[in-house]
Amino acid sequence: MREFGYQRAYDVSGAVALLDGDREARFLGGGTNLVDLMKTGVERPALLVDVRELPLNSIESAEDGGLRIGATVTNSDLAAHPEVRRRYPALAQAVLAGASGQLRNMATVGGNLLQRTRCGYFADVTAPCNKRSPGSGCPAIEGEHHNHAVLGASDHCVATHPSDMGVALAAFDATVSYETADGPGEVPLADFYLPVGETPHLETALPPGALITGVTLPPTPVAAHSRYRKVRERASYAFAIGSIAAALDVRDGVVHDVRLAFGAVASRPWRARAAEGVLRGAPADAETFAAAAELELAAARPLPHNGYKVTLMRNLVVAVLSELAEEATR
Repeated sequence: MREFGYQRAYDVSGAVALLDGDREARFLGGGTNLVDLMKTGVERPALLVDVRELPLNSIESAEDGGLRIGATVTNSDLAAHPEVRRRYPALAQAVLAGASGQLRNMATVGGNLLQRTRCGYFADVTAPCNKRSPGSGCPAIEGEHHNHAVLGASDHCVATHPSDMGVALAAFDATVSYETADGPGEVPLADFYLPVGETPHLETALPPGALITGVTLPPTPVAAHSRYRKVRERASYAFAIGSIAAALDVRDGVVHDVRLAFGAVASRPWRARAAEGVLRGAPADAETFAAAAELELAAARPLPHNGYKVTLMRNLVVAVLSELAEEATR
């Protein structure tokens, strides 16, 4: 591990000033991803700016009825918050599905959003990887890729984004707030993660030196009737091989409103807008749910060993929406 400096920040402007656009400096929250990458030599910052003491650890109702979540709120506190559980249950479920209890106690909302889209080749500094060393190649395409992307990938990278929390936030149209030396800004989560394209090493739309200060969820009544389902290769502490955040409002047997987002299928949380468009105003039945899933997954381009994800995600859509539809009739 490279020798590095360490400074603790106590206010947002001070934290941004400490980083001061230094490309070899990093903000440190819980460190559950960054420190691991430092240990393997993937990340080699010259300075860590600790932001855990910033006044960004609250969850508050917004004036419009939405919810504001501070960037240093821990994953455990987010999942346990009564308003999150009541108004956005899929978000609480997604957070609880991620990592172990010990990691959730340390990991922060801001850090979760910024964890690297990665695979085994990215973590192995002896292997080529376009994310770690642009232009070196993507060995996963011809190598081990059974848990890699089937949507939105490119010839330059087929890794998947690992965040469970991000999938639920994508379904509910979250907005990410940040601070720079030039002042505050915000970006919809839909635009926060960049398409992988030819530059997989560029992952987010954050300006250089920006500090995430929080996430805002808009008032979304349908979110109260939501669920997160994660499929993984072992029962605990594993990345998803496929996941879904779904919310459904059914009236008189017809879909009035719906939200769908997929995880573990792309380099970013995948909002299933094509499927949503088919579902609104359609019968709330398994046949309709399957047709919507097929439309969304028509763009899938699986590799030789991950085609199972297309079937898996279709089945997840049908199963979870069917469960929500049945609950709406009780």
